[in-house]
Amino acid sequence: MDPKHIHISDYNYNLADSQIAKFPKTNRDQSKLLVYNHGNVTEDIFYNIKNYLPSGALMVFNNTKVIQARMHFRKTTGALIEIFILEPAVPADYEQMFQCRKECTWLCLIGNLKKWKEGALQREFDVCGRHVTLTAVHVGEEKTSHRVVFSWDDNDVTFADILDAMGELPIPPYLNRETQESDKSTYQTVYSKIKGSVAAPTAGLHFTNNVLMELDAVGIDREELTLHVGAGTFKPVKSEEIKGHEMHTEYICVCRKTLEKLISHDASAIAVGTTSVRTLESLYYMGLRLYGNPNLTEEQLHVGQWEPYETKADITPLESLKILLDYLDRNGNKSLHSSTQIIIVPGYEYKIVKMLVTNFHQPQSTLLLLVSAFVKGDWRRIYDYALAHDFRFLSYGDSSLLIP
Repeated sequence: MDPKHIHISDYNYNLADSQIAKFPKTNRDQSKLLVYNHGNVTEDIFYNIKNYLPSGALMVFNNTKVIQARMHFRKTTGALIEIFILEPAVPADYEQMFQCRKECTWLCLIGNLKKWKEGALQREFDVCGRHVTLTAVHVGEEKTSHRVVFSWDDNDVTFADILDAMGELPIPPYLNRETQESDKSTYQTVYSKIKGSVAAPTAGLHFTNNVLMELDAVGIDREELTLHVGAGTFKPVKSEEIKGHEMHTEYICVCRKTLEKLISHDASAIAVGTTSVRTLESLYYMGLRLYGNPNLTEEQLHVGQWEPYETKADITPLESLKILLDYLDRNGNKSLHSSTQIIIVPGYEYKIVKMLVTNFHQPQSTLLLLVSAFVKGDWRRIYDYALAHDFRFLSYGDSSLLIP
């Protein structure tokens, strides 16, 4: 069957609100762990995940950090306007953006836009004892977002400082509650480092420093990469067939050391979370593209949504990673910066990911399609077990280890 003709209604199940975890476990590594091992389904506590992983395997984590991306302004009329920053525009680089000291431009979603037809919004607040006035001006509309210029009157304050002072952490909409102070820590992985996501890579929320040390002790190799999760991760599939759904673009960064480690592990990895999956699998297609044209720019390495299904995979994953490593060396780069729009659905052949740690996803979602592709269509037995055995679902819910 052509993957584009998959009916999303075939990936539905009944998820009661009571089964959605509104808050995490007090001890994050005490969540339940469903283990799917070559078709057999059992359960355990997440802390024991090391017992199911082969010594010497490589586990790959997404080290992105969630930013306080939701900003509120009140007009003189009293109308409340919400600006949800999505993606840096000027400058386009995340690291440079957070260090801006006077002005920057973001692509944003705007709540209550009809009340903000023109004029500037302003908000006054304190940053580390300094009084700052932030101004927001709506300067244009993109395909699915709005361009907003932010400026402020203190050149000693960075945009990162501003977000930390007046931004709000954007917890998932399906939690149906306000963000609480505790979310600032519980909605971050313990290894988060690189600011840029507007949603957490939630499979990683179960890991504690103790679990990581236990993995080290049993000989599990660990590496990190960065994929900044966009708000599109929550975008529902509204089309009957999956071909009508447009995936969001996500920005990735993979260091030379990570590529070397993947090569040393014969292009095989245990992915922590679907964001790590999308990054690792996208690497294959980036190397494949360079195989045919070694002089492409990093921007031209962007992986299109349907590219894996329309491209002949005529090199091995190991060869592809070696091409990427050679590309970095030729250009004198320490890391690869590009983007991906990849969609992984049943019919996709995984290249690099051999085992997957992931939470339980929403019905009729692209993430559920990714899981189904990984377990060769056996997703329903996994989810039926989780529903029948009181597993907690979605971002703050329990976890699974999938070994197809």
